[in-house]
Amino acid sequence: MKRLLAIAVVIVALAGCTNDPLAEQYADGSGQGYVSGDGAYTEIPPADRGEAIEYSGTTEAGDDVTSDDFAGQVHVINFWYASCPPCRAEAPDLKAVSEEYTDVPFLGVNVSDTADGAITFEKRFEIEYPSIIDAETNSVQLAFAGQGAVAPNAVPTTLILDRDGKVAGRISGLIQDKSILTSMIDKVLAEGD
Repeated sequence: MKRLLAIAVVIVALAGCTNDPLAEQYADGSGQGYVSGDGAYTEIPPADRGEAIEYSGTTEAGDDVTSDDFAGQVHVINFWYASCPPCRAEAPDLKAVSEEYTDVPFLGVNVSDTADGAITFEKRFEIEYPSIIDAETNSVQLAFAGQGAVAPNAVPTTLILDRDGKVAGRISGLIQDKSILTSMIDKVLAEGD
């Protein structure tokens, strides 16, 4: 009996040592069912960036997209899905910045929806840039998964890639102010000057 009690105490103690954001959100009663970021952003100096990321997928319109399509260009990738509240909240800012920075391509990566669900969202928020539908294969998410501190491990996540296709910055969670994103883009654009 003492042995069984000791095992139970160890299990309870170990359970309290986990650092699982989804479990913590569940315990808090949010009921959101996904890990959301806190809006923190990370900028990576050129010398500290990882390898260029190679990815490919099919957009909601049925077009094939690969990382080669953005070769030599600073570009922005936003990981999202339609029923994600912070994704809906930041959509107007992403739309505005994508229209302001016409020389910087934007690409969405929808991590959960069908093409029809993504199209409905894009029409509602007047998003003009395409999104890869990644829910079935997760191939784009996996391509970025090995990027350590800048991997898209929350929804939404916005990444800024440099001209070499390397992650230069990340916003994890809701973009708190569009000036954060524009400032990050400006810094990466200035690297080519």
